[in-house]
Amino acid sequence: MTTTTPDHVLDLHDTVLDWYTDHARDLPWRAPDRSPWGVLVSEVMLQQTPVVRVLPQWEAWMQRWPTPTDLAADPPGEAVRMWNRLGYPRRALRLHAAAVAIRDEHGGLVPSEHAQLLSLPGVGAYTAAAVASFAFGQQHAVVDTNVRRVHARAVTGTAEPAASLTAAENRLAVDLLPDDEATAARWAVAVMELGALVCTARSPSCGRCPWVSRCAWVLAGRPAPTSPPRRGQAWAGTDRQVRGKLLAVLRASSEPVTAEELAACWSDAAQRGRCLDGLVSDGLVEPLPDGRFTLPRS
Repeated sequence: MTTTTPDHVLDLHDTVLDWYTDHARDLPWRAPDRSPWGVLVSEVMLQQTPVVRVLPQWEAWMQRWPTPTDLAADPPGEAVRMWNRLGYPRRALRLHAAAVAIRDEHGGLVPSEHAQLLSLPGVGAYTAAAVASFAFGQQHAVVDTNVRRVHARAVTGTAEPAASLTAAENRLAVDLLPDDEATAARWAVAVMELGALVCTARSPSCGRCPWVSRCAWVLAGRPAPTSPPRRGQAWAGTDRQVRGKLLAVLRASSEPVTAEELAACWSDAAQRGRCLDGLVSDGLVEPLPDGRFTLPRS
């Protein structure tokens, strides 16, 4: 791995932070008046989901449930209903569970301590670091796919990071953190933004990159990835599609639905039954004694 001198790191900080000042997107969860709850909601919604799809859902969610206590007062099925078509709907249940914990254990306020954030249901290492950094201005290594890719190219000279986060990548992210907490928090989001807008996975816009003249990957001649390209996930005909169709029927109804109503959305009975069983097992659907189904009520 290419090493960097302290001066080089300071130069990287200044360059990326200056770029961010001029090019940061105006996103509501970055607004000065955003709440820690708004930041937490955005981070959960943005997992494996592009900003353009999250924006309207975040706005609707925050309008309905501006605080964790507001969400905790409603049944979890309402969170699943409001999740709409963001995908990976178990995230809605995790957010609801986190809201209940915040209400019951933290007086309705999102905790600022990293360890307490990490103890919330459904909050992992990345989300805890992101909320502590973006909502409370703390110094944490916030390492998502975009950050890993920028670090890989700009510092280590490789086209793509490893398939999963490595200890070496984590150490590099920590080593690159500015010493000042406020600067570290801004650095975390700036690197993420650079990866999202310029240093993209498929077609990086190196000509628009502020670091291009010193990027280790560019200086090495832009070597190709050493691992095989990752194949995109199929959708048509998959269990994921069927699960989505079943949930859409339940979301659209204010009353429990019958098995016959669910059957109308997918003709393959075996696949439909398997997917319905999976949704029940995941806590996303609740079977009732009369044979009908509903979104979870408790």
